[in-house]
Amino acid sequence: MELDKVIKTRRSVRQFSDKEVKMKDILACLEAARLAPSACNSQPTHFVILNDKKIKEDFADTVFTGKFLPCKFFKSAPVLVAVCVEQNANLTVRAGQKIAGRPFYVTDQAIAAEHFVLKATELGLGTCWVGWFNSQKAQEFLKTPKGVEIHNLIALGYPKDKLKQTKHNRKKIEEIYSLNTYK
Repeated sequence: MELDKVIKTRRSVRQFSDKEVKMKDILACLEAARLAPSACNSQPTHFVILNDKKIKEDFADTVFTGKFLPCKFFKSAPVLVAVCVEQNANLTVRAGQKIAGRPFYVTDQAIAAEHFVLKATELGLGTCWVGWFNSQKAQEFLKTPKGVEIHNLIALGYPKDKLKQTKHNRKKIEEIYSLNTYK
């Protein structure tokens, strides 16, 4: 599938079939994510794949509680992927972050996660980024080391309805850019 078609086909999938996601397809998504650029090639992103049904369901029961309960339906996804960030960047990245006044790893993990979901779309898999979950409980459940944060989850599986190019409700191109100055 050509990149333009992948981009136009990708959408947030919230209903999945029971069909198993093959490990070779997960690895293909991870390979796409591995090739994503990062500040000073720091590669701070780490993916935890939850494809064991019991572990995935226990994880979902842990992180989608209380105010996060509306996202509990992601428990039905065949695979949940925790997108983690290792903040222990190299000296160049730490210096750059200090000078710029913002962490680069936030952008780095988002690029890697986007590569992951675009590859999944190309393979006919559906995904949905999940940002509304209890990240502290997620970190405890997955026993992430100090300095590692879970920034988002990705629900992954075959969609109940076949993916097809859809008309996205997006701003017009003229609304998303300015030339030479912000207006």
